Amino acid sequence: MVKTSMEILAIIPARGGSKGIPRKNIRDFAGYPLIAYSIQAALTSKYVTRTIVSTDDLEIAEVARQFGAETPFIRPTEFAQDRSLDLPVYKHALETLRDQEGYLPDLVVQLRPTSPIRPINLVDDAIEAFLNNPIADSVRGVVPSGQNPHKMWKFNRELGTLEGLIKVEGIQEPYNAPRQVLPETFWQTGHIDVIKPSVILEQNSMSGNNIIPIFIDPDFTVDLDKPSDWIKAEWIVWYGGLKMVTPGNQRRKLPEKVELIVFDFDGVMTDNRVFVNQDGVESVAAHRGDGMGISLLHKAGINAMVLSKEVNPVVQARCNKLKLPFIQGIDDKPAALNKYLSEKRINPAHVIFVGNDINDVPCFPIIGCAVVVADSHPSALRQADIILQNKGGYGAVREICDLVLQITK
Repeated sequence: MVKTSMEILAIIPARGGSKGIPRKNIRDFAGYPLIAYSIQAALTSKYVTRTIVSTDDLEIAEVARQFGAETPFIRPTEFAQDRSLDLPVYKHALETLRDQEGYLPDLVVQLRPTSPIRPINLVDDAIEAFLNNPIADSVRGVVPSGQNPHKMWKFNRELGTLEGLIKVEGIQEPYNAPRQVLPETFWQTGHIDVIKPSVILEQNSMSGNNIIPIFIDPDFTVDLDKPSDWIKAEWIVWYGGLKMVTPGNQRRKLPEKVELIVFDFDGVMTDNRVFVNQDGVESVAAHRGDGMGISLLHKAGINAMVLSKEVNPVVQARCNKLKLPFIQGIDDKPAALNKYLSEKRINPAHVIFVGNDINDVPCFPIIGCAVVVADSHPSALRQADIILQNKGGYGAVREICDLVLQITK
């Protein structure tokens, strides 16, 4: 750790407009607004002394404040267009803070919201890389190139032919050469940049001349441009096993050995609606695919049960049909769960709990992995280890059954 009393400012750029993924910067990503991950990365740094969000959007500003960032100004619309560059955004931020507060930091850290999956120590490692290199104008996060540009082509439209994109001294045809003999290349990510303010304000640059790399494991790289990217990135959060910065607790993956899956009933095995006829008799809606999932668990020798607050006989009827043990009418779920695990001598680390609401959350720390359905209460979404793609009563139970069966084959 480098000892420093420097003023280090983290700026998180987050404009309101986004065509590919509307309201992207505050859209829920694995249980939290996307921007919260970058804010958390700054707030947990040993070196960052101030964290602000530069935005043109009042709603984004409010969300940013909720997660601990400052929003000392609203960015002018002219710097928040589809093709707006970073440089005027950062010049505006630094000049506004200087002119309004007399504040000018020693270093600026850029954290883009669209790169939310960051190694835990990345921010501090990047700042230390800057401070330990006297010639540095900036530090930039990079990963090995997914495709080597020496094997890329440009198209000569006049001749209708392909030409190698980059020449390599000593190699006549780099595009035909083995990758092992080609120069090593890297791709910049949006995870982090550390920059001298003078480079931005005086050199009109976001990097300067001497750019120091901070090498990032490519497993942490995501590119959130379209909805399918979002799904892939959330999968990495839940199943990638990466130690990353997260606004809540570190997310746990599914245990390799599963002794028991505990299901809540209402909102998990049903769609949370209740139908009442003229005689006051209640009924619920369930998903037939969920029943098949439970049956497959039985065949694989994986135990499951239902733990429910609901007192209606429909719980018993559904569980009897699915051949599931059940405990219902329970107000204190954690106590009931602990008692059940103790009586059955089940290792809590080998247990998965599937819930959807605030009364399920106290059970999460007891077991090895907490799973919630897609339409769960926000507090459950934020405390869960894994958020399913399907809603309760619409195949969520089948989804977790399939996932467990895949890892226990």
